[in-house]
Amino acid sequence: MLRHSKLLLFGLLLGSCVPNESIFDGLDTAYPEIAYPADNPKNPAAATLGERLFFDPILSLDSSISCGSCHKPDKAFATNDKITPGVGGTLGKRNSPSLINVGFQPYFMREGGVPSLEMQVLVPLGDATEMAHNVVDAVRRLNQNTSYRNEFMTVYGDTASPYLLVRALANFERTLVDFASPFDHFIQGDASALSSEAIKGGKLFYGKAACVQCHSGVLLTDFGFANNGTAIVDSSDYGRELLTNDSGDRYVFKTPSLRSVHSTAPYMHDGSVVSLADVVDQYNTGGMNHGFTDSRIEPLDLTVSEKAQLVAFLEVL
Repeated sequence: MLRHSKLLLFGLLLGSCVPNESIFDGLDTAYPEIAYPADNPKNPAAATLGERLFFDPILSLDSSISCGSCHKPDKAFATNDKITPGVGGTLGKRNSPSLINVGFQPYFMREGGVPSLEMQVLVPLGDATEMAHNVVDAVRRLNQNTSYRNEFMTVYGDTASPYLLVRALANFERTLVDFASPFDHFIQGDASALSSEAIKGGKLFYGKAACVQCHSGVLLTDFGFANNGTAIVDSSDYGRELLTNDSGDRYVFKTPSLRSVHSTAPYMHDGSVVSLADVVDQYNTGGMNHGFTDSRIEPLDLTVSEKAQLVAFLEVL
């Protein structure tokens, strides 16, 4: 059975500890559970097949890149590239987001226009700047591979098809659950899990800095859409307007989770912000002061020590 050395099936920290939630006013400590769709129920064998497919470049047009090329386990299933090159070194426009806890998301892609994890699988597969492969041709290649053909038969009782391919990959991606950070240990009652600096930063996160307005709950996102004041480097990437055709959605993107954010630099949808310290600096100044910035983005007036405390908190998420 294939099992990537960096992949862990993280358990929910719902043990007997007394929750330590009151110290961060506004924190909702309710942990969700993954909801598997009726047509793709939880299936460990399918997840194992999906994991193999995830890390195999066989799905890309020239067999040069895999899903794991842009979503590395040691980078919280993100990448440290500003923009990860696709087939032939072609560059797109956006930074690869983390897939940690991706199974909890209600919709996918930066515009939020893909309604299921199964459908999301098809986007990078067919994108000319990523894997650049037709799903029918990709499946044909899998069925020409005796090992894959046999594994699909074992798991599904049938050869590979687009329907089964996306379900195997999605089944694997729903196993990428991580609620085992120092932050989780702390809110579940381990007072020693966070340093005093991180606790001070947490109080800023839920207080003066008001990060919780968008990064709420234990998933650390409200899955809403906003422009956070990041500089508009590529004016042709209209964000959510590409989906809605509403000019009010121009340069608006889905709020990402901050889970494992210390591992996923660079930041923002275009990878334009290098470090967490730079992220905090951007928010502290109220963004880049352009007309598309969300009204909630305002100067924070954080001191040098407060900015360091906020970074310390972000590093334990």
